[in-house]
Parts: sequence; C-alpha cells; structure tokens
Amino acid sequence: MPKKRSGGGLSPAQQAAKFLGVSVLAGAVMAGIALPAVGALGLAAKGSVESFDELPANLKTPPLSQRTTILDADGGQIATVYSRDRTVVDLKGISPYMQKAIVAIEDSRFYEHGAIDLKGVLRALNKNARSGEVSEGASTLTQQYVKNVFVEEAGDDPTKVAQATQQTIGRKIAELKYAIQVEEELGKKKILENYLNITFFGQQAYGVEAASQRYFSKHAKDLNLQEAALLAGLVQSPSRYDPVNDEAEAKKRRNVVIQRMAQVGAVSQTEAAEAAKAPLGLKVSKPKNGCITAVDDAGFFCDYVRNVFLNDPVFGKTKEDRARTWNQGGLTIRTTLDPQAQGSVQQSLKDHVNTSDKVAAATTLVEPGTGKIVAMGQSKPYGTNAKQHETVINYSVDLAMGGSNFGFPTGSTFKPFVAAAALEEGRPPTQAYSAPYEMPYPATVRGCNKPWVNDGDYKLENENESEVGPYALKDAMAKSVNTYFVQMIEDIGMCPVVTMTDKLGVVQGNGEKIPEVPSSMTLGSTGLSPLTMASAYAAFASRGMYCTPVAIESITQKVGNEQKSLEVPKSTCSRAMSEQTADTVNTLLQGVVDSGTGQEAGLSDRDNAGKTGTTDERKNAWFVGYTPNMSGAVWVGSASQKVEMKNITIGGQYHALVFGGAVPGPIWKDAMTGALSGKESPSFNLVNIPDAQDRDEDKGDGNGDGNHDDDGDNGDNGDGGFIGGLISGGNDNGGGNGSGGTGDTEPDPGFSAPEGFIRGVGNGPGGRD
Repeated sequence: MPKKRSGGGLSPAQQAAKFLGVSVLAGAVMAGIALPAVGALGLAAKGSVESFDELPANLKTPPLSQRTTILDADGGQIATVYSRDRTVVDLKGISPYMQKAIVAIEDSRFYEHGAIDLKGVLRALNKNARSGEVSEGASTLTQQYVKNVFVEEAGDDPTKVAQATQQTIGRKIAELKYAIQVEEELGKKKILENYLNITFFGQQAYGVEAASQRYFSKHAKDLNLQEAALLAGLVQSPSRYDPVNDEAEAKKRRNVVIQRMAQVGAVSQTEAAEAAKAPLGLKVSKPKNGCITAVDDAGFFCDYVRNVFLNDPVFGKTKEDRARTWNQGGLTIRTTLDPQAQGSVQQSLKDHVNTSDKVAAATTLVEPGTGKIVAMGQSKPYGTNAKQHETVINYSVDLAMGGSNFGFPTGSTFKPFVAAAALEEGRPPTQAYSAPYEMPYPATVRGCNKPWVNDGDYKLENENESEVGPYALKDAMAKSVNTYFVQMIEDIGMCPVVTMTDKLGVVQGNGEKIPEVPSSMTLGSTGLSPLTMASAYAAFASRGMYCTPVAIESITQKVGNEQKSLEVPKSTCSRAMSEQTADTVNTLLQGVVDSGTGQEAGLSDRDNAGKTGTTDERKNAWFVGYTPNMSGAVWVGSASQKVEMKNITIGGQYHALVFGGAVPGPIWKDAMTGALSGKESPSFNLVNIPDAQDRDEDKGDGNGDGNHDDDGDNGDNGDGGFIGGLISGGNDNGGGNGSGGTGDTEPDPGFSAPEGFIRGVGNGPGGRD
C-alpha cells in the first residue's frame, strides 16, 4: 500500500486517485451517468462492454432461479431440486420487521435519497482515496440490487461472478447508471421486494423466504424482530455471521442490527432492549435438494424426470435452452408416479433382493393405453456412496435417460415379438414346426435389405433332451422352445420382426435399432431396458395399441409472482398390431403363467399373462408380464454383466440356478399384487387356440428322433436353426421316447458363436426360459 508523506498528507498517487475518483463520480452523478462505457475504468457489466444507455430488459424484473417441486400423480411431494433454493414472495409476504431491519442496517436513508446516496458516495470516496484502494462502497439498496442481478445472471460461472463483483470504479459507475433507471421504473417498494428475494443469506438459502425456512422453519411473513434482525445481519457476510456455525458471533451481529433499528426509529428502545436479550431461537431445517431426497425410494424416477426435461425438445430447442429453464427452476412438475404402485414395487424388491447382493433388480410398471409410468424402482439405493451399495445408474431406462450403456439382454422375453410378427404375416395360431431337440441353424435368414449368412457349423439346442417336437405355437410358447422360434423366423424372415419391434418402440439401450442378427431377432441377445419391455408388452394388454412412455402430466412455472403453464411431452399411441393378433398373444402368454415357465409369477385373482427369460451363462433373468390395466418388467442381474447366477444367494435365499420364473417372477407377482390392490380387474379378450394333437400320434413311430415331418404344418422347416441360449425345464410332457422334462436342471450351453454374431453387453446370444 502507498505510504503517506512524513507530514501526514497524501502521496502523489493517492492524491491523483482521489482527484480522479471524485471527479469521475461527481461528473457522472451530475450528468445522470449518461456516459459510454470506458474499458480503462474497468467498466464491464456482465463481462462485456455495453452501452450505458441500454438497460438490460430483465434488470427490472430478473427471472430469479427458484426451487422446483416434483409431485406424484396424487399431488404428494416426491422431491425438491434447485440450483438456487429460493421461493419468491411479494412484499405482503415479508414481515414488516424484516423490511425495517434490512433498510436500517444496509441503507438507513433508503426512503430519503434517490438511487444514489451522494453523501455516502463522497464519504466513501474520501476514505477510499486515503487508503489507496476501494475499501468502502457506500452502495444503496438499489445499487446492491443491481449487483445481485448481475451475480444471479452469472450463475455458477466463476469468471462471470468475478466480473459482476469486481471492486473497481468502473463497476461502481455501472451500478449507479442502472440504479438510476431502476428507481425511475420500479419505485422503492418494488426494489425492496426484489432485493429481499434475490439476496443470499447463507446455508444455500437465496431470498428471505428460503432463509426464514432454513433458520427458523417458518414463513418470512411470520418473522419477529430478533429473527428479522438476525437475517438482515447475515447479508454483509453470510459465512462470518452464520448462526449455525457461530452462535456468539451471529448474536453479536444481530444485536448490532437491533440497535441500529432503534437509532433510526424503526423500533423503540424498549423493543430493542427486549429483543437483544432474546436467544437466537434457531429451528434449523437442513437443505433438501435433489433426487437423493426423494420419498418412497423414487430417486431413480425423479432422475428420469430430470433427464426427460433436459432431453425433450418440447422444453427448448437446444440443450442449453433446456438446462437454462431447469436451472431457473420455479417449476411444479406433476408426474405419473402412482404412490401405491411405487410403494409396492419397492417393497417387493426389498423382500426378494438385498442391497448388498452381488446382483441387482429393477422393476418398471406402465399403464396400457396411456403410456404412463406408474412405478420405477431398483434394489440398489439411489446415491453416490459405493460403500452403501448406492448407484445413480437407472437400470430401468436407456443410456440417454441415465441408464446403463447398453441395457440388458432379454432372453426369451423377446419371443412374443416374433410370434406377433408371424401372426401379422398370416401364420395361424396353430402353426407347428418340427422343433427337434438339436439342429443346425439356417444357412441364411432373410433380412429387410440382405440376408444374414451363417459362415460356421453351429448348432442350437433346447433346454432339455426331452424337448422334442413337433410343437404347435401354444406349447412352444409355454415351454419356450428355442428351436421352434428358430424355425419360425426362418419361415417368415427377420423383416416382419423388425417391423413389429419398430412399431413397439423396441430399441437397444444405447438408442440404436435392434440389429438384424438371428440371435437378436429371436432369443433376445441384445440389451434392452425394463421400461422398453414394459411399454412394448403394454401394447398386448391394450389389444395392439402401443403408447410411448410418459412421466410428466403437467408443469407450471413461477416467474416472479406470475404462474404459467408449460407444454409437456404427450404419449403418442398408434396401432402396432391387429386386435386379433394381440388377443392371440394374450392367450398364448396366459398359458405361460398358467402352466408354463412362469407359473411362479402368475396372479390368482385376475387375468394376467407374461413371459420368462434367462440369458446365456445366467447373467440376466427377466419376467415381463401384464394384466389388461398394468404392464411390468423385472430384470435381475449384474450391471457389470460379470456375475453368473449359479450357486448364488439372492435376498437371503440360495439358488443353484437362477431363471426367469424363479427370481424375477415372484418380484413381479408381489409388485403387481400390491399395485393393483383395490383396482378393477378387467378381462382379456381370449381366442380359442386348439390344442395340438396327441404327441405320439404326430410322431408315428414314437422313436423321439425329432425328424418326423408334421404334414401340413411346415415340418420341412425343421432342417434350419441358429445358435441361441437355452430354455428352462419344467412341465414338459415328454419327448418321443416318453421321458418327461423334470425342470430341475438347466444345462449350460454347449456351443460357441462366430465373432461378431452376438450384440449387446458380451453376454452371449441366448434366450432361456
């Protein structure tokens, strides 16, 4: 710092600074600050040199960022999220004590001077010139308000914040300029209201309403004298006077404010003396911000809502536009989440899978006919503490919405899409194929543009040696016979399946289309998300109408004291298949839960249908099922795809082998039972599918060699097939040799696949169950 001369006067540098500062400011004040910006003075509003005569339009009524509230379908609060914890209130919603306190301690002559307190300016300039630096600002409340607007606009950008708060004469001139125009257009009361809503009070609280709730758990309109004085004292230095961390310092500062209020006549000396004796009276509410605070373990759904907002163009043309609106906040988002369904999903997950298990489970429920997501949960808690087994990866959704990189291979839960495609192509529900226990897969399979060509000598097997055809569609679906569906896709080609999955919104977890590879087109080797599967199966439930999933019902945004409604994404419903096809699939899949691989998942009190699926090496197990009024998908596995679910304990229960009906099935059953409790029980429109003729009659010689051509039922397709996973046992009525399937074991696959044949997360091709 420059030294004073021995005689006590100012050094030449100090004298020059004083002369320049007084001259510039005095001239500026006299001229109404009608000057151009001068870069040499450090005048940089919002980080760029702008014309002094152009007042930013939002300076008068800046769009203050506020907290956003996310609600469930019943209006219950799920979570609050914010970049700035602020709730804007008008002056009537602020205690008179608070208004008087802030004026007394920050600008006691607020109602007497204009935008600039000339006495204060000259006093501060004199002191600054003596010290050789800007140590005192003499800012009026109006000037402080202007500065806070620039800080608010700077957001979390450190460079912009530094520019908005730089201690230079140029910045002070900018504040003076804008302060004059703001006073002319807003008036004292509105400026005071805006100031109390924009300023920072510490502890993540912006604005007096949030501060009142943070420190005293009450509304700003209910603050008493000593509480108001405490908050007013925080403005100068929220960290130094923080009552949560230093009560003694905070009380000392509070009493300074109280005494100042008495000095300027805002309160009587008697009131001041009484208030100064009072304890701080804190009743602190901790900040509750973000999806980690969501109730009913709805953190993943909350995060999904946030990702929908940030990704959907309905909320802004660019990512930057959408992020700006989200950070602006002030939103009340009414979602589709049904608290009953959500509670049931989480309870079922807790009952069947422990957070510390080697594998995780995820469940999503959607409403057929509307696309509404009514529940979304998983066994791993939402959060970032790995030691507590937490994760922020939402296993229920695609990568773009916060999910895993690829989704998870679905196994045989993909087979109903093949059946639906075949039915739409005109194949009868009694369609039969030879479906031997083992077969080479086809040399070629027709695609949409070019055929898939087999360049290796690979074979496909069913789950048990007893599973020997011929089979008709009804039994093949119930038993999930791999070779049957191999022959079906060889018959119809892959393009009808591509068309069907496109209509059902079925894409990989990374957002790309399902590859035209036989394993992907039949046995579910490609990674998909539970939300994708639940939404696709919902089309069966709604008799062929597919509806895109939606999570948001409505949004209102508070800007200042005004409320406005925002447009939200709507579900788009379209016909994916005929009612006859959907009714036929429903009949087929009802057989899966009645007498097939999904018996453990079946509901006893209402019509229901579904399909099991287990992938190669048992890295993933699925159950996807539905009633006419709810569809749900359950996935169980390791997110890293490194855990083979053999000889494993899940939820405290030992499993020699995990398959779709054994772990995901019961999770689905319990989740759906609770979600649908008390709700109507509509029926499917079932069709009559004749049972297959007696197996021994079909086989003729009964030798079980699987080579018999079932006349009239395309048995000649039995010479084709392709590699895939295996299916679960159980409920087999025996092959041609008379031996029945026990369902007790599920052998490992005994084949290898050509390089590049498998797509997904490196799980192998196949669909079991």
